[in-house]
Formats: sequence, C-alpha cells, structure tokens
Amino acid sequence: MRVLIQRVTEARCRIDGEVFSSIGKGLVVLVGIGTDETQEDIAWLTKKIAQLRIFDDEAGVMNLSVEDIKGDVMIVSQFTLHAMTKKGNRPSWIKAAPEAISRPLYEEFVRSVEGALGRKVATGSFGADMKIELINDGPVTIWIDSKNRE
Repeated sequence: MRVLIQRVTEARCRIDGEVFSSIGKGLVVLVGIGTDETQEDIAWLTKKIAQLRIFDDEAGVMNLSVEDIKGDVMIVSQFTLHAMTKKGNRPSWIKAAPEAISRPLYEEFVRSVEGALGRKVATGSFGADMKIELINDGPVTIWIDSKNRE
C-alpha cells in the first residue's frame, strides 16, 4: 500500500460540486492499493499514520501525532499512486489492484484507522470523480510505501 499523507488545517472532498466530507486540523491520507497487499500492510500503515509525529508541540517542534492532538483524518482512495512511468509518457496502472480487491481493502483500512484513533474518519467515495480541497499546513507531505519501509 502506498500513502501520501498531508498535514492540513482543513480539507474538503467534493463530488458533483457538493461537499461529501470535510475535516479540520489533521491529516489527508491518499491511499493506493496494489495487487499484493496484506493485512500486515494495513496494520503497519494504520499504526504509522496514528503515531507519526508531524504536529508541532508547544516548543514548535514536530513531536505530536494526530492521535496526540485529537486531529481529524480524511482517507481517500487514489489508485494513481501506483502509476508506473518508466516507459513512455502514458502511466501504466498495472500494479494498482482492481476494484474487487481494492474496495474491500480500502474499507478495511478505514475501519483499522478508525479503530486505532477511537473515532470516525472522513472518507472520499471509492471510485468517484472527487475534488479534494485542502490547506497543506507547513507544507508537510510524506510518502510511505508499506513494501519499502524506510
């Protein structure tokens, strides 16, 4: 699984011009699900997202997690995170899992993050044409791939 995490002051997901979901201070997590994901990937990324210390403490040091600040989280499915661009100029999506695999894993990932945080998270609508509006705080943007745990 690949995630792109953005620390935000606020974010909204619009579908057909209407606000589908919104959050205040917290994280927007774009998640791409590949063809070889496991329960271990979900568990590892859930813990990483809940405990990633990227919010400022009282001294202005990134030392607090979204869990610590009781921040909001929005999780949006984004298969394009598995784009392969090595050959030519048209990305290949061959490593992105098909909907029959990715939708249940996305829903399980959302439930897992909710369980870790002890509250609901905002989501997009799987497969919909979404417009994500956000104010990136910092900016802080972090890329994590569960298959490359650096």
